[in-house]
Amino acid sequence: MTGSPAPTLEIRKALGADVPLIADFIRKLAEYERMSHKVVFTEEHLRDALFGPRPLIETFLAHYGGEPAGFALYFEVYSTFRGRRGIHLEDLFVKPRYRGKAIGASLLAAVAKEAHQRGSWLQWLVLDWNQPAIEFYRRLGAERVDGWDSYRLDGEALQRLASRWTVQCY
Repeated sequence: MTGSPAPTLEIRKALGADVPLIADFIRKLAEYERMSHKVVFTEEHLRDALFGPRPLIETFLAHYGGEPAGFALYFEVYSTFRGRRGIHLEDLFVKPRYRGKAIGASLLAAVAKEAHQRGSWLQWLVLDWNQPAIEFYRRLGAERVDGWDSYRLDGEALQRLASRWTVQCY
C-alpha cells in the first residue's frame, strides 16, 4: 500500500483578493531581513500598485498542499544600454516551514519564464549577509554583478537635493 500523495505545488498570478496575503508575506520578509521597522505601506498602496489604473508590480503566489507558502513580486525596468525592458525581482519569500521543497526555485522559474517570454532579462538585489539566499541563487546559475553598488536618496536627503536648485521641468 502506498502512502498519501505528495502535496501539490501551485504557482499562479495574484488576484485582487490576494492583497492581504501578499501584505502578510511582505511583512514576514521584512521581519526575516531585519527591516520590519521600515515597513510603512498599506494594503491600499499595494492594491493600487498591483491592480490600479496603471499597475506597477506583478506577483506570483505559491500554494503548497493548498496552503499559502510563498510569493515573488517583480516589475519591469529599462536598460538604455540594452535598449529593452528587463524584470527586477523585488521580493522572493517562502515561509520557513515550506523551505527545501523547491518552492523558491519554482517561483523564481515562473518569473524567469516571464522575462524570457518578454525577451528580457532578470535581475535582483540580495543582502550581503544573506548567505543562504546567495548560495541558493548561485546554485541556480545566477552571477553577482561586479562593479556596481546600489545607492538611494530618501527622506531628508531627497528633499534637500530636490529643493537645492530651481529647475523648470516641461
